[in-house]
Amino acid sequence: MPNELYEKRAEQMFPKLTKAQIARLEPHGVHLPTTKGLVLIEPGDHERKMIVVLAGSLKVTVPGVDEQVIRPLVPGDFAGEMSTLRGTPGFARVEVSEAGEVLVVTDSDLRVVVQTDAELSEIFMRAFILRRMGLISSPNSAMTLIGSRYCGHTLMLREFLARNAHPHFYLDAEVDAEAAGLLERAGLTAGDVPAVIGRGRALRKASLRQLAEFLEINPEIDPEAIHDVLVVGAGPAGLAGAVYAASEGLDVRVIDSFAPGGQAGTSSRIENYLGFPTGITGQALAGRALVQSQKFGARFHVACDAVALHCDSWPYRVEMADGRIARARTVLIATGAQYRKPDLPNLDKYAGVGLYYAATHLEGKMCQNEEIIVVGGGNSAGQAAVFLAGGCRHVHILVRSEGLAETMSHYLIRRIQESPNITLHTRTQIVSLEGEHELEHVTWTDARTGEQERRPIRHVFLMTGAAPNTEWLKDCVNLDDKGFVRTGADLSKDELTAARWPLSRAPYIMETSLPGVFAVGDVRSGSVKRVASGVGEGSICVQFVHRVLRELPAVFG
Repeated sequence: MPNELYEKRAEQMFPKLTKAQIARLEPHGVHLPTTKGLVLIEPGDHERKMIVVLAGSLKVTVPGVDEQVIRPLVPGDFAGEMSTLRGTPGFARVEVSEAGEVLVVTDSDLRVVVQTDAELSEIFMRAFILRRMGLISSPNSAMTLIGSRYCGHTLMLREFLARNAHPHFYLDAEVDAEAAGLLERAGLTAGDVPAVIGRGRALRKASLRQLAEFLEINPEIDPEAIHDVLVVGAGPAGLAGAVYAASEGLDVRVIDSFAPGGQAGTSSRIENYLGFPTGITGQALAGRALVQSQKFGARFHVACDAVALHCDSWPYRVEMADGRIARARTVLIATGAQYRKPDLPNLDKYAGVGLYYAATHLEGKMCQNEEIIVVGGGNSAGQAAVFLAGGCRHVHILVRSEGLAETMSHYLIRRIQESPNITLHTRTQIVSLEGEHELEHVTWTDARTGEQERRPIRHVFLMTGAAPNTEWLKDCVNLDDKGFVRTGADLSKDELTAARWPLSRAPYIMETSLPGVFAVGDVRSGSVKRVASGVGEGSICVQFVHRVLRELPAVFG
């Protein structure tokens, strides 16, 4: 077995289907006789399918530096993982070991099964998720990222792969001896780092969009297709909207500039979200919601930046940075907010090499046993400080206010107060950053005394304020003075008149000044900046989407 997960969860990862369960699957598949040596699935295949063994046996392997043999599949077993359901290329090779017969179920037929058969849905979903976890946790992978600890772009690509749950192996060109040889065999040099190598191909210094294309993780967008709902932003609010809309039979497409989860996806542990008394990481919560929405048929695109909403005609059009257009009858704006950057002259120099805007396990490993700084007084900052304190020598929390009581949940304040290696500095802010190639020293000032303190600190986590991601909306919807989207009762009669509101009714809750365009979550003016609030807004918004889908054809013809 390749790792402990395969041993601990073997029964759930590789459940045996009964004859009755296979009989229910047969109308959705095609019987195929097999011969020894026949390859049924190759890594990267564009024809996605699940294989159920009826007779004979199959061998499942994952290519990489060393070929990884998963386990033999015998009658009642099935081959497939999350790629099968998502309709994206997979990672394993499935070859016939002993001649027999299999049932082949395509990805589209599989989605019908998981939406209509509760028992099979539970079996397949659990197995697929655990198998993907096994691929991610394996030390072997067909895809290798070679980067440098002195390169902020490397960290961005590592976070992209991790948060999109894409199996890969990471090598640091500065310390891993095998990196040079792998680069040479791919026809690359150290100057091409960060580089992604796999399946006989190589990609140097990739943008997120180029990496997504290289990995083939996004389905095609038909520019002529008109979706019922286009969700822009896959944070908690957008994911909730996608789950509920898709589960109610609507045609849903979701685009996000990075990965599912939004800002919440970077949270190390959320402990006050309903139903998770022991807490859950933001990435785990986002991953579950993603799988849930895809189960119901929602289609996702990552590394897709929305640059313009074209509202001069209906259906609406959203233009992306690469020039592609997605058309939809309704639009759900869920682009959230990003942390504000302090006014420091060399801030961008240390991005990813000392300055971070997320505190996941990836960043946590980089600052083990070190002294660090967390800037910010909200829940995200508190969660980061508590999480990082578990592995760091000391954590300094810097806030410009008099304390945390007005901005942070009480349970987090208690954790901070009771942690011996966390120090809270009130009325304090960073005034300078120093370091040749990476961050080496930080100086902060106490606003009460004017005293400055310079410390040899190499890692700073910035989690301050909120700036809405609304630049792409231009003049299509009404924004408040801070750039957040006004909705519902917050829109005055004068504002609706100026926006040429065409309906006799007032905007629905969370509907913007443009009919059929909704705003949910952190991007909405007056929203409560909590995960549960965003999920609630995305969920209840769908009932108004149904109403609008009935109204707008009569209005716009």
